[in-house]
Amino acid sequence: MLRAASRNIKQSGCFCYATTPPVLSSRLPSERGSLALSLLTVYETLAISWPTVVDAALGRVKKDVCDERLRSWSQKIVAHARIDLDVRGREHLERGRTFLVMSNHQSHYDIPLVFAAVGGNIRMITKQELFKLPIFGAAIREAGFIAIDRSDRQRAIESLDIARQALASGVHVWIAPEGTRSRTGKLLPFKKGGFNLALEAQLTILPITIDGTKNILPPNAMRSHHDVKVRMVIHPPIDASAYASNGKGHGVFRAARDRLMADVREAFERGF
Repeated sequence: MLRAASRNIKQSGCFCYATTPPVLSSRLPSERGSLALSLLTVYETLAISWPTVVDAALGRVKKDVCDERLRSWSQKIVAHARIDLDVRGREHLERGRTFLVMSNHQSHYDIPLVFAAVGGNIRMITKQELFKLPIFGAAIREAGFIAIDRSDRQRAIESLDIARQALASGVHVWIAPEGTRSRTGKLLPFKKGGFNLALEAQLTILPITIDGTKNILPPNAMRSHHDVKVRMVIHPPIDASAYASNGKGHGVFRAARDRLMADVREAFERGF
C-alpha cells in the first residue's frame, strides 16, 4: 500500500514521483462513489487513534511516534483512494523553519493530503466538536491537535495562545481560515483569528491551495471516490512581521490584518 502511495504522489521540485505517473483514463471516478472506501478511511483513522489513546493511558505518548503514525496514515489514505496527488512548490517548505500553515478547505480528505505533503510534524487547529468523538477525539487531543470554540471569544483566544506555544516549540500549526468546508470549491470569507495570531506573534504563513478533494468526498456526502486528481500548490511564505506598523491603535492593526488576509487570499486563488 505504501509503495502504491509513493507512486501516486508527485510534485514539481524536490518531491520525487514515479518515472511513469499513473494513467487514469481507464479508471474514471465513479459517479456513485464507494461507501466501502469511506469506511476504510474511518478504519485507518481509528487504527492510529487506538494506540494513541492507549499510550496516553499509560503515560507514554511521544510526539515523534504520533508524527510517524500521522505520516503513515496519510500515505495509506492516498493509496486506498488511488489519489493522483500533484504537489507543487514543496521547496517552499524549508527545513529549519516553522510555519503557520493556511489552506483552503474543500473536503475531509484535505487533512490526510496535507499530512502527506508536509509530513507528520504539523498539528491542526480544528473545531471543538471533533474532540467529543469517541476514541478519535481523545487521540487528537493527546497527539497535540488544538481545539477552538469560535462561539466563545475568550476560549478561542486561549486556543490561539496554545498554537503560539506549539509554533515556538518547532511544530507547524495548520488552520483553514475559511473555518469550514466550501460547498462549491470557491473560497469562503476568512475568519480573522489566525491572522490576528500571525500579526501579534510575527509568524510566517505558508499558504497552500488544495484543488480537487471536493471530488473525492464532497461536503455532506458519505461515499468517497477513487482515482481523483488533486493538485496542491505550496506558495512562497508570507512573513506577517512585514505587515507590522509603527502606528498604534485598533484601526492600524485592522488595516495591517486586512492587507495580510488579502495577500493570503490572493495566494490561494493563484493555485486554482
